Formats: sequence, structure tokens, C-alpha cells
Amino acid sequence: MPRLDHVVVNTLKDMPAAAAVFAALGFTLTPLGRHSLGSINHLMMTPGPYLELVGVPEAGLQRQEVLDSPFGLNGLVFTTDNADATCDRLRAAGLPATDPVAFSRPVEIDGEVVEARFRTVRLPAALVPAGRVYFCQHLTPDYVWRPEWLTHPNGFRAIDRFQVASRDPASDARLFALLCDAPAETEGSVWRVDGDGFRIEIEEGPAPRFVTFDLVFDSLDEIARRAGRLPGAVWQRLGADAARLALPAFDLTMECRSIR
Repeated sequence: MPRLDHVVVNTLKDMPAAAAVFAALGFTLTPLGRHSLGSINHLMMTPGPYLELVGVPEAGLQRQEVLDSPFGLNGLVFTTDNADATCDRLRAAGLPATDPVAFSRPVEIDGEVVEARFRTVRLPAALVPAGRVYFCQHLTPDYVWRPEWLTHPNGFRAIDRFQVASRDPASDARLFALLCDAPAETEGSVWRVDGDGFRIEIEEGPAPRFVTFDLVFDSLDEIARRAGRLPGAVWQRLGADAARLALPAFDLTMECRSIR
């Protein structure tokens, strides 16, 4: 069963501002990465799924796929141990998966520059108009999941839910069930697919889009304090262990939950 690999926020050409906001909220950001395909990124790591800010550089090669994709929350990425086998599985199920694409980015570790390498298999935008959906094979996971990047001042520790708006929730639920190799079930008007350690919820909406996702923290105290003093951040308490954080400048809403 595929696992959730990461969630992507597209900053387009506003990466410095987005990185500053997430750092101010108490996330540990990896150093700026430069992909061989023409995109840039920062990661916020956990032992499992991570949060990625992606964008394009001000000059030089600019990745058209990023430029063409929605601003804000726009990527849902699953793990694969074999991009070729995943491509074959999806095509056998009747899905028009792309050929695997290989790319890399340099990473400095202990004073040495190494290449983090990846292979991805994507679904076309026409199939999932809400945002980008793809599978990622990490060929060098030790260059991504580093101990020094797993601790966050705000206590961030997991991502475990993703919400999608759809004009046809039942159809999209079947698609995500196939992708996750898990059943699709209904709870009232909401469809859900429970994967390995995460849940995707699909609700009817006027337009297809990725709506929000859940961030899990040791405690909400620190991120609440930081959000409260950050211009442009809107922090709404929903209960003792739950809150909603909106960043309108990045068209982004995140559900926050404490395990304490």
C-alpha cells in the first residue's frame, strides 16, 4: 500500500517570502534546493511525510510544470519503491500515467556536496484537476531525511489528512482508492480513503481544488504564540487541541492538531 510521501505548496516566484513566514512560524526549513528540472524548494521534514515549498528561481531555467500549476496548496505525493512498477500498475488500471522522470538536486552534508536523486510518475492534470498528484521514488533517502532537519521549534511532527473538493466526489474517491490501494467509504456526504497512516477526504465543491491538510504538533502552544504575532497569519482555535491556521498571502489554510 503506498504511503503519503509529501504535500506541496506552490509559491511560484515568491519563495523568499514563503520561507520567511514558515520559519517565523517555527518550522525548520532545509537549505534552499535547486532541482535539475528548474525548480527550487525548501522542505519541512518529519520522520514520515513532509511539507514542501516549491517555486521557480528568479532567473535561469524555470520549470514549466510549476509555473502552470495552482498557487498555494497544489501537490499530493505518494511513495513508491519502484517508479517503473508503479507506472505499469497505473496503466494496467487504465490510468494515463506519465513515463517516469528522473531529476536531482545538490545537498550539502557534513561539508560535502552530494546529489539527492528522485524518479517520479505523474497523473495528467485533466484526470485530477484539483492539483498535482504523483508518486515519488527516493533513490537517496538518507539525503532527504536527516536528523538535523527533523526537529522543529514549534513541535511539528506529522501530516496525516488531506482534503479535496470535487464536482464528483464519488468518482474522485474511486480514483484515490485505486492510487492508495485502499477502499473508498462514505461518512455522510464525505468520501474518505484511509491509506497507510493517512486519510484523504473528498467533498463536493463548486470547483475542484485541494482544500487543506492536517499538521500534527506535540503542542499547539508555540505555533499559536508565533502565529499570533505574525502579520498576515490568521489563527483560529477550534478546541483545546485543534486550530486552523490561514495564510491568505499564499492562498493556504492548514488544520493544526496537538497530540498532547
